[in-house]
Amino acid sequence: MDVFQHVNHARMVTLLEEARIPWLFEDNRPTVALRTGCVLADLHVRYRGQLRHEDTPLDIAMWIEQLRAVDFTVGYEVRANGAAPDSPPAVIATTQLAAFDIDTQRLRRLTEPERDYLAEWMDK
Repeated sequence: MDVFQHVNHARMVTLLEEARIPWLFEDNRPTVALRTGCVLADLHVRYRGQLRHEDTPLDIAMWIEQLRAVDFTVGYEVRANGAAPDSPPAVIATTQLAAFDIDTQRLRRLTEPERDYLAEWMDK
């Protein structure tokens, strides 16, 4: 909470990350290497309404907006707990993530199994 009694920006970015990590890695297929090498390349957050402590736990809907050779974009809609899924979201965000090889410290192409896994989430 910030001085205006709503969830502040730094906390919102952390909440998006806390939702994204288990969602992307919920499938334990050994052929999906995203859990071992993925970096955040871009982040956009738009605030459309206020979220307060009493609105938690927040409902965060996520999907893949764009899937390319090296990166993908995750879309988010954040609503107060119990808000109707078709109600206007309080927060709309995107994060662009790139596949990354930790050993070589370079971007890498997404593997076919990774692309297949991410493609399953193209529709929200």
